[in-house]
Amino acid sequence: MQGLTKLAAAAALMLAAASALAGRIEDIKARGYVRIGVSLGGEPIGFRNAANEAVGYDVDVAKQLAAKLGVPVRFSDVSSDARISMLRSGQLDLVVANVSITPQRARVVDFSMPYNLAGLRVIAQRSAHVRTLADLNGKRVVVGRGTTADAFLRQSAPQAQPVYTDNFAPDGVLLLQQKRVDAGIEDASLLDYLASKNGELETLPTMYGNTPIGIAMAKGDPALLAFVNAFVADYVKSGAYAANYRKWWGSKATPPALAR
Repeated sequence: MQGLTKLAAAAALMLAAASALAGRIEDIKARGYVRIGVSLGGEPIGFRNAANEAVGYDVDVAKQLAAKLGVPVRFSDVSSDARISMLRSGQLDLVVANVSITPQRARVVDFSMPYNLAGLRVIAQRSAHVRTLADLNGKRVVVGRGTTADAFLRQSAPQAQPVYTDNFAPDGVLLLQQKRVDAGIEDASLLDYLASKNGELETLPTMYGNTPIGIAMAKGDPALLAFVNAFVADYVKSGAYAANYRKWWGSKATPPALAR
């Protein structure tokens, strides 16, 4: 009898595990929409247009992924600090928000293969005379809390004065525009765009790192991970990646090479 009880308990656990593993795509389709977190803080990754609609590179990727799932998308504008916790708590199905794939994050969420590549750049007030990373020491430098830029600043300029924000754009951008900080570190594409619009700001020429950007999801669903990976592979191979990249970074831009 005891053996049968143990077998029944084991079978119940296996059934529950199988149900959890197989359930997320089915749950999304049964719900009728997919919940995707995006960051709408800065062009061209994600922002709101004049009609208050979510637009940008990541938004287009998310819309194409939702179309592949066969359901409409409901967006949540997520901060860099909250995007992982919202996935893990079940508030979101997926996050397409310029999330760098790092070993630390990969321990708590699953990542797709890269759908974009990014690097960090330094932007500074021209009057601050920042020419090297060492010049950041002693200066007020805005970074997103808990981001790769945060870790990079602490390692590269340990005597800098970090100014933390949950959303670099618009909050960090505003601090730079108002000259309340001397410099900032963030994704190169955002800072290049910002410097092109403000003559009092300049970017350092070096881009630090070549960081893969992935679509994030809660751990424990190999079926969903396989589906999203298949989507990304087709997104790159079909030419949609190159077309979307040039849509937002310009027709002459060269998209970083991604695995097909």
